[in-house]
Amino acid sequence: MPEKPQILSRKQVAESRLFRVEQLELRFSNGVERTYERLRAGSVGAVIVVPMLDKDTVLLIREYGVGMEAYELGLPKGRVEKGEDMLEAANRELKEEIGYGARDLRLLKLMSQSPNYMQHRTQIVLAEALYEDCLEGDEPEPLEVVPMPLAELEDWVAREDLTEARSIAALFLARSALLQQS
Repeated sequence: MPEKPQILSRKQVAESRLFRVEQLELRFSNGVERTYERLRAGSVGAVIVVPMLDKDTVLLIREYGVGMEAYELGLPKGRVEKGEDMLEAANRELKEEIGYGARDLRLLKLMSQSPNYMQHRTQIVLAEALYEDCLEGDEPEPLEVVPMPLAELEDWVAREDLTEARSIAALFLARSALLQQS
């Protein structure tokens, strides 16, 4: 494995309510120097949850994605708040977004997103043994809960309204984990 580049300098070059942009000057082991910019992580982390209503049914949500300017299907997700561990955050997000909690939460994978440009990481959590429990969320409108038969995963992924890469990856990881435990 190559030697990691040396960070010569770093500075924040922009900030909004949600994002901080950091500029880094790097020197690689071969002497080449480059300037990079990245979105710096501002919170403890994030979770995306695969809620299994039963052994065959995943609960998706439909919500407005301003980045795509469209309503999209995806999985419940959100950031880990200070003082929460990622499983507590996953359960809270479930209660806020789909009106269920989970008795069984299991970490499937830690994923990065665009590692060349973002410092953010998301924990993929499988949620089973769901029970009804609702918390008020921060969404501007109610989210539609959409049951998806896991056996139809390929058909659903082909849809134009299920495009978010983290949700798609999480669904395939969950299906694989569930098949292994069967």
